[in-house]
Amino acid sequence: MSDPDRSFRGSTRRRAVVIGGGTAGMLAAAALREYADDVIVVERDTLPAGPAPRKGLPQAHHAHLLWSGGARAMEELLPGVTDRWLAAGARRIALPTGLVSLQSQGWLRRWPEMQFVIACSRDLLDWVVRERATADPRIEVLNRTELLGLEGSAARVTGVRVRTLEGEERVLHADLVVDASGRGSRAPVWLGALGVEAPRQEEVDSGLGYASRIFRAPSETEHFPLINVQSDARLPVPGRTTTIVPIEGGRWLVTLSGTRGGRPSGCADAFEDFARSVRHPVVGELISDLEPLTDVVLTRSTVNRRNYFEKVKHWPEGFVVLGDAVATYNPVYGHGLSVAAQGATALRDHLAADGLRAPRLAARVQRAVARPVSLAWELAVGQDILYPGARGTRPGVGAKLLRRYVDRLLLTATGHPGVTKALFDVMTLSGPRTALVRPRIVLAVLRGPLLPRLTAPPLTERELLVARRPQRTP
Repeated sequence: MSDPDRSFRGSTRRRAVVIGGGTAGMLAAAALREYADDVIVVERDTLPAGPAPRKGLPQAHHAHLLWSGGARAMEELLPGVTDRWLAAGARRIALPTGLVSLQSQGWLRRWPEMQFVIACSRDLLDWVVRERATADPRIEVLNRTELLGLEGSAARVTGVRVRTLEGEERVLHADLVVDASGRGSRAPVWLGALGVEAPRQEEVDSGLGYASRIFRAPSETEHFPLINVQSDARLPVPGRTTTIVPIEGGRWLVTLSGTRGGRPSGCADAFEDFARSVRHPVVGELISDLEPLTDVVLTRSTVNRRNYFEKVKHWPEGFVVLGDAVATYNPVYGHGLSVAAQGATALRDHLAADGLRAPRLAARVQRAVARPVSLAWELAVGQDILYPGARGTRPGVGAKLLRRYVDRLLLTATGHPGVTKALFDVMTLSGPRTALVRPRIVLAVLRGPLLPRLTAPPLTERELLVARRPQRTP
């Protein structure tokens, strides 16, 4: 392995180091490439050359959605990435047109497009981002390289200390270090070793467990909607959900989830029964005669955890944290990827305005990163803390009043297109949370839905026909 630090020492070259080669790390590298001569990505594993499973990412087996707010951010950072996803088999699904979703207050109607979602496997999504980012010669990836710690002081981070596969330790000096190493990040420990105060940390744990399996999709379902049956957190029972995400290769990725006391098992024979046991059995009915292509995969690492790095009084120069290293969320809300993308665009915007070596750059970026984090955090923990056995800070009186308003808003969204749009603007991280309390939305919520609630999933006759047609063995 060449020494990437040799050309940097004693030169005027600008360098950034990114910790972690996942999607957040690649997006951070893309944000940095215009403002650094060299961007080095330190990755502890070997990144696959194609859309294949990546070690250290067990949640990749489960349903992942890239909301339009995140997709637009990624497109800004990596122009052409959306077309590349679609060419590789991903789908752009209009929302709520291509969505059949039972929310806590009822079925949403399939109005004309208001937002969208990119649907594909996590392996494909990651690979396309990685392919686009690493095509830039300014970005170098050091595979199988262990991060040992940060270099510098409490006032400034000046680089990282790493160990190569061969066991050699070296220091990579940098003008800026970005930690995008995911939910396993040790940023508080690394900073503590330099004398930086520990950030306040908050956790909300609903005890959620996931079980996923891939099935061969019925023929002629290339435009089938995304199916989602959510739980109702107001009921004193474990929250159970089911989701069908159409992914590349003519397949359906089916994910079940349940909170403490109602988790799905890894038993293949129990998979369909669980899918039928939720608030509506539509997912269980749709998969009943389908051919499974994989075994059932379980994951129970789903705690909502947030580090308030932006609140640290004396944040060091030269260090930024983004993505899951800042906060992780219950995956059922699908916000992790979008938050990481918006954090990376915040990094790029500050670099464009101030440059890589600007004073207090890191502190300003960290505060900007916290904005999309805060919205996703409130959306996730506001629901999760309500489930039986959930652990974390209970909501106060103000939060309970807000919850009542949100319940009424969700009810109104089942039969009011204007309220539905405001809901999707916020849910997809495409608009500010204030969109939900604009005067016309508040007035509509007080009046309630314009149409009666639907009594069954809003599937078309054509969709029901192709889904229930006897399957031919390929």
